[in-house]
Amino acid sequence: MKKLSKVQLKQQAAVLDAVTMLEQQALADVPGVVQAWFSLEYEAFPGSLLVRLQFAEQAMLDDAQPQLLAWQKRLSGLLLKKGVVLKDMRKHLVFTLNSPDD
Repeated sequence: MKKLSKVQLKQQAAVLDAVTMLEQQALADVPGVVQAWFSLEYEAFPGSLLVRLQFAEQAMLDDAQPQLLAWQKRLSGLLLKKGVVLKDMRKHLVFTLNSPDD
């Protein structure tokens, strides 16, 4: 794997900070949240960013699904504060049962 440039390191730090804040809010406000994690391709950033909120059980995921749009807006706001503008916030956050290892 090649070394990240200074710009890519800044992007990674901004996303990591925003996702960490989102995760802390979700753990406090949404029952069943296990963790938040993200993936991105630096060459296609921010369009390639995908943040996932992992849930423990399907029932908890189903209960939280109506709140998805509000959490997408929250993520967009957190990233905006870090200087990252998402064109379509709905493409960048999903609720899942999968872990990063799956």
